[in-house]
Amino acid sequence: MLELTEPEHIRLLRDQLRRFVDKEMPREAAARWDREDVFPRAVFDKLAELGVCGLTVPEEYGGAGVDIPACMAVIEELSRRSLAVSVPYIMCTCYAGMNITEVGSEAQKRELLPKIAEGKLIFAYGLTEPDVGSDLGSVKTTAVRDGDELIINGAKRFCSGADEADYIYALVCSDRAGARYKNLSFVLIPPTAPGVTVTAFECMGVRGIHTTDVNFDNVRLPLANLVGGEAAWNRGWEMLAGPGLDVEKIEVAAIALGVAWAALEDAWTYAQERKQFGKAIGSYQSIRHLLADMQAKLYTARTLVYQVAGKLDGEGRHGVETAIAKLMATEYCTEITLAAQKVMGAYGYASEFPMERYVRDSLALPIFGGSSAIQRNNIVNWMGLPK
Repeated sequence: MLELTEPEHIRLLRDQLRRFVDKEMPREAAARWDREDVFPRAVFDKLAELGVCGLTVPEEYGGAGVDIPACMAVIEELSRRSLAVSVPYIMCTCYAGMNITEVGSEAQKRELLPKIAEGKLIFAYGLTEPDVGSDLGSVKTTAVRDGDELIINGAKRFCSGADEADYIYALVCSDRAGARYKNLSFVLIPPTAPGVTVTAFECMGVRGIHTTDVNFDNVRLPLANLVGGEAAWNRGWEMLAGPGLDVEKIEVAAIALGVAWAALEDAWTYAQERKQFGKAIGSYQSIRHLLADMQAKLYTARTLVYQVAGKLDGEGRHGVETAIAKLMATEYCTEITLAAQKVMGAYGYASEFPMERYVRDSLALPIFGGSSAIQRNNIVNWMGLPK
């Protein structure tokens, strides 16, 4: 596959990760994690020993320093083999590390960031609800203050990994009578707290980390679990709309790059090995054109994603750019995996080959982190197109 021109430290990081993947994440293991829908925690712990969980944590809190392109490279390399490891990595570095770094109180940073950098804490996102998808300003889960405690009631849906997480990073309505967007807060909710019920359900792809429903029934938490401290009460929307949201979009794009790369790599190899009518199928123009288009789409998507990722190390918001990167990378990923499946024919449809898993995983990515329709809306809205 075509490699990008990247800084030396990222190239060396990729080399290290590829050795790790070959040793600790063999193909047969990845297939088993998907089949059994299990999170290989021991493998994740070994990954954390490489120090890669500190790529969203400043050095003063025990991290490696914030390096978004390097973090995306880790996600891409892990996703080439298994989302059962790359998604928990995101739950650690992005859901936990990026958010606490950006909006946590000083006390929360001192307590949580060193553990996150060591890979000892992962967060689940508690955003979506049974009646709330992209319209997050309408969340119904409530937080009521009672002295030095918060009382949480409500429900979250599609809360990936809540049964494995240390905290649910939950968006709540903290003032039911308040103005829209000025009545939201974030709280850290331990899934093991009294009154929390987590129910897993099966999905066709992105297996290994369970998709869950979470219910909160008079869950009492210390006020210290309010993200950002007391000063952040009713400021959840501006915290949601900060740099962390840009990173959420680009991290899904990085998953898409890894899945698409794996699918193309397998199809490319198969086209050279599979012979029909006396020659390799890769010599037939119809197959060659499929492979050429796949290469072009992957190279375009990778170039775009890493160009945008580089901007996220700087100041300010880059909402339009990250929306474009997320839209194009995830949609190209689906197109690439479906084309790769065509190249492999019946073998691409059989569950004993990973291509079938790549297709299932790819179908989820245009939905995660804001659907393609939402990204298109955001692009034209944020660029000022009149309605």
